Amino acid sequence: MNHNQQDQKFLTKIAFLDSKQRERLIPPEVLMNQMPIHNNHTLLDVGAGSGFFTIPLAARTMGKVYAMDPDKRMLNVIEAKANEKGLHNIESLQETIENLSLQNGSIDFVMASLILHEVTSLTTALSKIFKVLSVGGHLLCLEYEKDDLIIEGPPMSIRIKSKELEKLLLTTGFEIVKKTKINDAIYTVLAVKPEKHIV
Repeated sequence: MNHNQQDQKFLTKIAFLDSKQRERLIPPEVLMNQMPIHNNHTLLDVGAGSGFFTIPLAARTMGKVYAMDPDKRMLNVIEAKANEKGLHNIESLQETIENLSLQNGSIDFVMASLILHEVTSLTTALSKIFKVLSVGGHLLCLEYEKDDLIIEGPPMSIRIKSKELEKLLLTTGFEIVKKTKINDAIYTVLAVKPEKHIV
């Protein structure tokens, strides 16, 4: 694939990530109203992409928002959007979830939107997130249900059943706060790092 094809593929991906169709499917404002976020919280958006959640999250808190994505071009898009909106509390991290370099216990809230099905090891990814969360910190996972009746979304082979994700979260040490169906295709699981765990 040449550079022009790569650039076109990237632009097509950005167009999809920022589309009104995606906004209707996953309304960020509706989701954020359910998030236990306070004004001074430090947030982490893993697999931040084009900043679909990073930007509105940064507008909701005075705390730092880490935008983590392995693709530097995606982080550049987020930085451009942040500058346009006058947001100065976003810090870019060019990393994968499995290789998170943030200090243990330093994050109050983690957003994992449609990214966990892409990781190499879900167990490792959840363990890394658990470690960087502060005690009482929350993780919101958003994924496509693994159901043969749901055609749209990623290949069925890489999707995560909601029950499987809940089980892995519990095994990692999380407690499940709430599970919600956003629509027929997508579910969320809100989990917390309980007080009994010390970093």
